[in-house]
Amino acid sequence: MLSFPNAKINLGLFITRKRRDGFHDLESVFYPVPWRDALEVIEADKTKFTSSGLDIPGDPNDNLVMKAYQLLRKDFQLDPVQIHLHKIIPMGAGLGGGSADAAFALKMVNELFQLYLEDSFLEDYAAQLGSDCPFFIGNRPVLATGRGTEFTDIDLDLSGKYLVLVNPGIHVGTKEAYANVKPQEAPIHLKEVVESQPLADWKNQVHNDFEDSIFPNHPAIAQLKETLYGAGAAYAAMTGSGSTVLGLFEELPTLPAFSEAYQVWQGEL
Repeated sequence: MLSFPNAKINLGLFITRKRRDGFHDLESVFYPVPWRDALEVIEADKTKFTSSGLDIPGDPNDNLVMKAYQLLRKDFQLDPVQIHLHKIIPMGAGLGGGSADAAFALKMVNELFQLYLEDSFLEDYAAQLGSDCPFFIGNRPVLATGRGTEFTDIDLDLSGKYLVLVNPGIHVGTKEAYANVKPQEAPIHLKEVVESQPLADWKNQVHNDFEDSIFPNHPAIAQLKETLYGAGAAYAAMTGSGSTVLGLFEELPTLPAFSEAYQVWQGEL
């Protein structure tokens, strides 16, 4: 069985409250985009995980895909599987690639072994793997609140727009991302803005609060945002807490040459 886990982008990200459990509440629009990994899961004599493409650091047995399989195996009688992940989506980039792989693994194991679990149950399993994981079960545009696991469907269709994603390969740690963030109530009704206002009007309203911490420390990331606006983007911003910057264009853009060290994806949504 083969699937193609996709990335997501954050359209706006407001840090609204620090919780008693040490986590933060946020408000953001999650939108699925077609930058994809490839994931294969087949029955086998022995459970094994392999990968290709981008190098994945750490113990393969600690990969989220393996954790997804083991999570279901605790509750169901599952035969061994061979899992292969071809990694294309950059890691730690604010694109949710690892979360997507885990969520798709849950869905594939559910189908392969005919567990007949509904999406609500799969989302509960996914939430045990990471805050972004439940989103990729439904894999549709939502307003995310709470820790990023409470979803409200939104009426947003960016079909026909052109998306550019540029990842400069700069690692941004969670501690650094939150260092200068001051939680406060979202200054706009994000759902209302993205549903009703033209893309060009988002520029001064739909903000990613992590930019306030990250741009001063990494001017190269801030420059990417300006470069995309210079290339004609209607809206540009950092996505998530990683270093990837997105640009949304009304027409097919002509982009400048980026460093060979950068990973770039572009296409029509």
